[in-house]
Amino acid sequence: MSIARFSPFELLLLKSRSQVDTATLLLLAWVLVHRQQVSEGQRRRRLAQVTAQFRHGHELGPVMGIAHSQDLQAIQLAAEVVRKECSSERSLSILHQAITVATDDGELSLSNHYILGFLADLLNVTPATFNILFHELTGKPLRPAEDPSRDAYWQVHDPEYHAHKANTAKQKADEARAKAEERQRANAEQQQQNQQNKQRQKEKARREKTKQEQAKQEQAKQEQAKQKERRKRQEQTQQQERRRWQQEQTRQEESRRQQRQREHPSSPPDRTTRALAVLGLTPGANRADIRRAYRRMAQLHHPDRFYSGSEHQIALASTRFQRVKSAYDYLMQNT
Repeated sequence: MSIARFSPFELLLLKSRSQVDTATLLLLAWVLVHRQQVSEGQRRRRLAQVTAQFRHGHELGPVMGIAHSQDLQAIQLAAEVVRKECSSERSLSILHQAITVATDDGELSLSNHYILGFLADLLNVTPATFNILFHELTGKPLRPAEDPSRDAYWQVHDPEYHAHKANTAKQKADEARAKAEERQRANAEQQQQNQQNKQRQKEKARREKTKQEQAKQEQAKQEQAKQKERRKRQEQTQQQERRRWQQEQTRQEESRRQQRQREHPSSPPDRTTRALAVLGLTPGANRADIRRAYRRMAQLHHPDRFYSGSEHQIALASTRFQRVKSAYDYLMQNT
């Protein structure tokens, strides 16, 4: 079997001349490392004195190292070896040695109080016997172990207990106050953030509303511009149609005049015939025909119909209207 599989204490047991002595040595070293205000050299010298008659045959250093490392598996193994191999007399002797090394300075540490109780139970020593043995060796009764979880323990063993407790309470109060302030600050920041978010949302809604209103206004302007453009095109179309109609009427009138000239080339028309021609009538027309023709021609050539035209167009219309008016007046007087 490979040596690497054994723990340091198991190797010591394998090399020891007396496994019981080696196990007892570890338990006593365990007690010594829990002595307060004792140097390492003093611990080793005291352990050497107590175990001078042991037959373990190895150095104390490895044992002290295991005890300092608080190797509970090694301590448990040592306890099993001692319980299995020791007689009642040897058990009392081991407990005697443990009490001696634990109380050399007159004070039993809290840790060793529990360790001695553990050893007494391990060695099958009754509590009464253990108490008697402790009293015989120390001259003091074994008092119950103090409870470090109680305030009374620290009031006795810690002179600064009250100050420490007050400081602890103050620290807790400060921490609680700091946490409360932090929560208040966080809440204030959250409220401020919420207000800022609401303000941004309102501003965004306002900008969106303004944008929509501007879009509506722009759309209305565009629609007005389109309507204006349509009206302008309609007016232009109407003007073009009126001009074409006037041109057609003028052309027809000129055509009729030329036709009459061709029909009567030898005799120039008299004034009555010319007046009738101006109104678009033929000889033989009565007064009712003259009135109807006059109204038609007056509407056709009245200057007000050409208010949007050029000055030349207005002048031509005025001249034609005067001719129509003169022809009408002449015919109504001579018919």
